[in-house]
Amino acid sequence: MVGAGLACALAGASLRTVLIEAVPFQSDAQPSYDERGLSLSLSTQRILEALAVWPALAAAATPIEHIHVSDRGRFGFVRLHAADLGLPALGHVVPGRELGRALLQGVEAAANVDLLCPAAVAAARPGADRVRLEFHDGIPELTCRLLVVADGSRSALRESLGMAFAIKDYGQTAVVAAVSPERPHRNWAFERFTDTGPLALLPLRDNRCALVYTVPTGNEHTLLAAGDEEFLALLESRFGRRLGRFLKVGTRRSYPLARITARRQAGERVVLLGNAAHTVHPNSAQGFNLGLRDAAALAEHLTADAVADPGSLALLQDYCEARRWDQRRVLRFTDGLTRLFYNNRPARIALRDAGMLLLDLVPGLKQDFMRRAMGISGRQPRLVLGAPLQKESRGN
Repeated sequence: MVGAGLACALAGASLRTVLIEAVPFQSDAQPSYDERGLSLSLSTQRILEALAVWPALAAAATPIEHIHVSDRGRFGFVRLHAADLGLPALGHVVPGRELGRALLQGVEAAANVDLLCPAAVAAARPGADRVRLEFHDGIPELTCRLLVVADGSRSALRESLGMAFAIKDYGQTAVVAAVSPERPHRNWAFERFTDTGPLALLPLRDNRCALVYTVPTGNEHTLLAAGDEEFLALLESRFGRRLGRFLKVGTRRSYPLARITARRQAGERVVLLGNAAHTVHPNSAQGFNLGLRDAAALAEHLTADAVADPGSLALLQDYCEARRWDQRRVLRFTDGLTRLFYNNRPARIALRDAGMLLLDLVPGLKQDFMRRAMGISGRQPRLVLGAPLQKESRGN
């Protein structure tokens, strides 16, 4: 979806763009069309509005007006309210399939963007002035001046290009599903840290919630194999009855959790984007939002006045340097939360609970925290500020 977001950001530019996707968009195997509820930050909403994608998505988006963060069985908690920043919402939650559809519509509407799907890249061969792409299934080869690799955490292209990466396995797996609580969620989102990992409930339409239930790897089999009533009872035992009983659960899927970071994100005529560049723990719903801010910044660099060659190493290095602060901030924050809360030593428990209470009680700290979580603090791409990209008249 980050790659599709970049394609939408380049709509109307003089650059001819080809979006290559291996899995048909309407297939059940398409990751953009699964059951996950995605939390979109304010920065992401602004980007999608600037790309004219938000109108196709707005009806499916549920606002997050309040967030409740707690430490199960402990005294620490934080309450965040959009009204404290004078905003109607801190973010929105959308089903993954709805976001996928909206991005696809944006891609199909762009005259300078071609969609090549289904098509699987067999090899990428960077040269001095072009990258040559070879495909499976007899599809003719394609050449380009810049290859953007956005094929996910386990990127096959990243590995074939020899772009090294580091993996930190968290030993956790997330089980995701939609659930229906007994009481109205009233646009509250909940993040509950437990001794087995975080549990998040995000508001959806029709009084449903998107659930992210994190457990030690191996334990997900119990949750996936359990009957609906047994699963809901297990969920209730971890979350409590703040929303009453849980009445229904949809399709369950699981995802192993790891931090994956590319040691370098750019080479001559190649740049990594999205989860191929950095995959983070979902404990604060930062991954897709960070990836889309990267896409917005890359589009900003590619459409700048002085750009003669979109694949030049100097341009790509400038992009990486511009994004370094935001990426490091998010990586440290998500990894730090995992280390802080997946730890039951008394000193660590006292530290985190005291910190949560301090954050809840000090308005200035809370407002700064919310701005950072929404991706609207620090230096960000113009699209985050609502400024459209300039469209240049340059060659292909």
